[in-house]
Amino acid sequence: MAESGHQVVLVRHGETEWSATGRHTSHTDVPLTEEGRRQAEAIGTCLEEWKFALVLTSPLQRAAETCRLAGLGDPADVREELREWDYGVYEGRTTAEIREEQPGWTLWSDGALGGETAEQVGARADRILAEARQAGGDAALFSHGHFLRVVAARWISLPPHAGRSLALNTATISVLGYERETPVIVRWNQPC
Repeated sequence: MAESGHQVVLVRHGETEWSATGRHTSHTDVPLTEEGRRQAEAIGTCLEEWKFALVLTSPLQRAAETCRLAGLGDPADVREELREWDYGVYEGRTTAEIREEQPGWTLWSDGALGGETAEQVGARADRILAEARQAGGDAALFSHGHFLRVVAARWISLPPHAGRSLALNTATISVLGYERETPVIVRWNQPC
C-alpha cells in the first residue's frame, strides 16, 4: 500500500444527543440527531475526491447511518471491530460525573471499569488497519471518536493511549496515508 499511496479515510459519525452532551457512548445504540443527519449528508461531499476499494462501518446505527447518508451505505461492510471503546460502568456518563467518584480519572490512563483497556482497543484497531492495508485501494472507516483516535495512533506506530492527543469532533474526516514509505496523518479532524 505504501508504494501506491493509498489512503485510509476515518469518518466519525454525526452528532447524537449523547455526543452533544459529552456522555460516553459505546454499546448504547443512540441515533443521530437531525443535525447529525445533516452533517452525515455533508460528509458525502467531503468524500467525493476518493474512489474507495473498501468501505467498512461499525454496526452501531450512528455510524452505519452516517455511512448511508454520506452515500456509501451500499458498498459498506459491517465490522464489529469498529465499535466504540467499551466504557463498561461509565456508559452514558460524562467525565465530570465519573470524576465525582474518581478524581482525575481519564479513559486513556485509567481505562473503563468493566470495559476495555487501551491495549484491547489497540488490538481491534490493528486488525482493522491490517484489513485496510490489504484493500488494494483507498479505504473508508465509519466509526467512533475514541476508537478512531486509537486507529490513528496505531497507524503511526504509537501506543493506543497516544490517541489522547488527537481530539476528534463528530462529523469529521481524517486521512491516514504515507510520506514515502512512512505512515503519516495527512489530514486530521476536518469538518465537512
